[in-house]
Amino acid sequence: MLQAHTGYDLAIIGSGAGAFAAAIAARNKGRSVVMVERGITGGTCVNVGCVPSKALLAAAEARHGAQAASRFPGIQATEPALDFPALIGGKDTLVGQLRAEKYTDLAAEYGWRIVHGTATFADGPVLQVALNDGGTTTIEAAHYLIATGSAPTAPPIDGLDQVDHLTSTTAMELQQLPEHLLVLGGGYVGLEQAQLFARLGSRVTLAVRSRLASWEEPEISAGIEDIFREEGITVHTRTQLRAVRRDGDGILATLTGPDGEQQVRASRLLIATGRRPVTDGLGLERVGVKTGESGEVVVDEYLRTGNPRIWAAGDVTGHPDFVYVAAAHGTLVADNALDGVERTLDYTALPKVTFTSPAIASVGMTEAQLTEAGIAHQTRTLPLENVPRALVNRDTRGLVKLIAERGSGKLLAAHVLADSAGDIITAATYAITAGMTVDQLAHTWHPYLTMAEALKLAAQTFTSDVAKLSCCAG
Repeated sequence: MLQAHTGYDLAIIGSGAGAFAAAIAARNKGRSVVMVERGITGGTCVNVGCVPSKALLAAAEARHGAQAASRFPGIQATEPALDFPALIGGKDTLVGQLRAEKYTDLAAEYGWRIVHGTATFADGPVLQVALNDGGTTTIEAAHYLIATGSAPTAPPIDGLDQVDHLTSTTAMELQQLPEHLLVLGGGYVGLEQAQLFARLGSRVTLAVRSRLASWEEPEISAGIEDIFREEGITVHTRTQLRAVRRDGDGILATLTGPDGEQQVRASRLLIATGRRPVTDGLGLERVGVKTGESGEVVVDEYLRTGNPRIWAAGDVTGHPDFVYVAAAHGTLVADNALDGVERTLDYTALPKVTFTSPAIASVGMTEAQLTEAGIAHQTRTLPLENVPRALVNRDTRGLVKLIAERGSGKLLAAHVLADSAGDIITAATYAITAGMTVDQLAHTWHPYLTMAEALKLAAQTFTSDVAKLSCCAG
């Protein structure tokens, strides 16, 4: 038993985006902080999530760009050679660099200690920590933050426990490119990784329970399905994986869908059906912290748990699982726990992006959600063949859909399938936050030959036929 650590203002379990945002905010207030991490410092995003996946997606996009270059007259497509282990090695180097620069070095610079071990709550509340080096210690603080994140989860499938299947984490660690990858799940992880491996040269089969990107507008789902099929990905919608078993060096999967039962042989299986909050073993029941049906820590609007000294932030709360939400949570907890300001967050204009190519992005409710909420609205959808930037790019796959409040014309939502959709949706987020109408958006400056001009053109469709406007027509 090592000497107990006492007198901290804030003790944090976890070391991801929410944890670091809270620690930095607390140190900026002059408060003392200690952090407990049982694994690798940095959490999901930098180690096994955003950074490695987007690094590989960018590489896959570069390779695909060379293969698709013949869409430009006078350019011959090429088939770039792939050294997959070298690609993974480069990704690992980048992850290590960012982990050091944005996490471990920052902790030292701001002046808080990271204790490497597994924390459990005990009466007090205090944290009992089983250190990774075999010792134990106790941490006492005025306030505690649970920022343990989430982990991949799999549905019950007959035979899955007998198969060495991949998750979103282990897929990023492969040293050999799968010959045939079966992907289960049509969420952002499934879509991104299906296209990533297909563009690197794997044969990919994608099976989803409903439709691709089912949280998006139907037009977006249909558009990305067409794109995937054009790129050679086999897509099975309204399909479930009933059973799986080992088959030589690969797997044999039984799928059931609209065409009945079929068997698919693949070299690897990737389960990308969702994530679950990491709360097991924290001893939450001992300190009055409740969890929900999915294991999420139950918090109020201030991110406070049932124990007034214990807070939670990020994926573990069951709130939207984006790294920027986790970071906002961490700063909010520091304000509320240490300064008692009772600040809250508004998710009305929360943007989300799926980094396929073209990308999917949206902000605001879907048309179905607005109808269910009884909000009168009107919509316009602009195919990308009406966007000059898409025309010069020789890639008009995609669309922009805007939803406005009927009567006032206030912009309520934007849904985009396009190259640079994340950048487009950022502009739409600002417009919604500012309470702009589609008429105001239609008359706001937008640089010509940018993808963001698609917002202006889509807004103009509420009053004009943009196909009959000249370039740059105001």
